[in-house]
Amino acid sequence: MAQVGGVLMLNTVDNPQDKLVYFMSIDKAKFRKPVVPGDQIRFELEMIQYRRRTCRMQGKAFVDGDLVAEAELTAIIVDREKKKRDKRANS
Repeated sequence: MAQVGGVLMLNTVDNPQDKLVYFMSIDKAKFRKPVVPGDQIRFELEMIQYRRRTCRMQGKAFVDGDLVAEAELTAIIVDREKKKRDKRANS
């Protein structure tokens, strides 16, 4: 669900190849039914708030039309180059 949310966020910015998505929180997570190997999971995510570079999303996971999991996710988009500079500065 978090990976799908990251793709959703990257679709809102220019030059997504130059960005990274970091997840800050997962709230109200509920696992409704077991998911077993071989199941096909369909994720639905909706942006419920987008400010500056921070996004709050609500996600649901379905198997055969049944809700199996849901959660609220918060993530931030950062520049890929900034991450490289920060890493070098800490070395």
